Amino acid sequence: MSKDVLYLKIAKSVTEQIKSDTLQFGDRLPSLRSAQKLYNVSLNTVKQAYMELESRSLVESRPKYGYFVSQTSQRKLALPSVAQIKLAEKKNTPEDLISKVFGTIDGTDVTQFALGIPGKSFLPLAKLKKCMINVIKRKNDSGTDYEPVQGNEYLRREAAKWALVLEGKISEDDLVITSGAMNAVYTCLMAVTKPGDSVAVESPVYFGVLQAIQQLGLKVVEIPTHPIYGVDLDALKKVLPTLSACCFVTNFNNPLGFQMPDENKKELVRLITEYNVPLIEDDIYGNLYFGAERPKPCKFYDEAGLVMWIGSVSKALAPGYRVGWVAPGRFKEKVIRQKLVQTVCSPSLYSDVIADFLEHGRYDHHLRTFRKKLYANYLQIQKSVTQYFPDNTKISEPKGGFMLWLELDKRICTEDLYDEAMSHKISFAPGRMFSQYNQYQNCMRLNYALEWTDRVESDLEKLAKLVKNRI
Repeated sequence: MSKDVLYLKIAKSVTEQIKSDTLQFGDRLPSLRSAQKLYNVSLNTVKQAYMELESRSLVESRPKYGYFVSQTSQRKLALPSVAQIKLAEKKNTPEDLISKVFGTIDGTDVTQFALGIPGKSFLPLAKLKKCMINVIKRKNDSGTDYEPVQGNEYLRREAAKWALVLEGKISEDDLVITSGAMNAVYTCLMAVTKPGDSVAVESPVYFGVLQAIQQLGLKVVEIPTHPIYGVDLDALKKVLPTLSACCFVTNFNNPLGFQMPDENKKELVRLITEYNVPLIEDDIYGNLYFGAERPKPCKFYDEAGLVMWIGSVSKALAPGYRVGWVAPGRFKEKVIRQKLVQTVCSPSLYSDVIADFLEHGRYDHHLRTFRKKLYANYLQIQKSVTQYFPDNTKISEPKGGFMLWLELDKRICTEDLYDEAMSHKISFAPGRMFSQYNQYQNCMRLNYALEWTDRVESDLEKLAKLVKNRI
């Protein structure tokens, strides 16, 4: 029997034990050495089997202690449905709703489940302040000089060093610095499309991407998306000949939280290469994984230079600095030209501060702490939703990041629910924000990257009561 089949056979055996409650939440799996003897296979095969179980959120690894059955293996609520995109559905731009939700950004007395920003307690504020002081001391110009259009060389070098997951496939020369990830998305779209072109996105899709595409006079093509596996590649293949670009978040997608499996990423890259369609890959959440290792982006499998890989520090380090980058592959010169027209250059001070942090601020240590807090919050919010919300609630199963997608009873309109929740100082993102069509109206996105206090727990219970009262 081949090694590939063997590791899947072991994973299936453990899965059956979890399903039958032979193995329960918190139980420790046999150590790698014990399992090697038990199944009479190589150590690597056991590792593959355990990593497979981890990728399905059935087990979790705890450094120095081994593998344990995870809480998510005991999930009681179903996964959200895959939307069937009906092209005849009325288009309905969600700008009004987006403005309303973003209007709460300054509300210090609001429990903020709505915005995709980590709470201050998750960020290394003291270290960033120290880096800021170091940079100002070093800079003779106080940060007033223009940078090269391609971006700060120091930051590009440090960002390339930190792109370990690409295993040396990019250098500082491959990167262009941008004003955050959304600016990178916008610049990439302008580099590879013209008004009237079609761009494929996931459905549901992050509303910022939706707005950028529409703002440029492009057509949005929403592709049905599975909450675990991501974009339906068969559906994508049917429309690829009509597309000028794809724009996807393959790792810990916003809002569904899925991590597209490696095989699907390879197939996606094969398809775009066959049809010569650029892929704008927003990998902004890639470092916020719950598993044993950072997942590879599609860029790793890209030999033709068609994947435009985007990174940023907005979700993990410094949201307000607006520092991001893109490795645009064969479109590098076009992206640099677009940047010159739009912004000339990036603010040099923030670029230097982030570069200084990446070099001296123990970014790896910060990310480990951040991921630990995120995962603890994910288990907490999943448990609370299961406990407080109606039994027919459907809930996503993110493998990283900090977004949770809920699908509620069909009778619930989350847009109306939002106004009632805000009267209780509770904010969330209504589902209609995540599509150009009138869909996801019974859905909501919750951010769990916030300090988990008694009030947060109480407000989640309150939100669940508001939902129950509407059924």
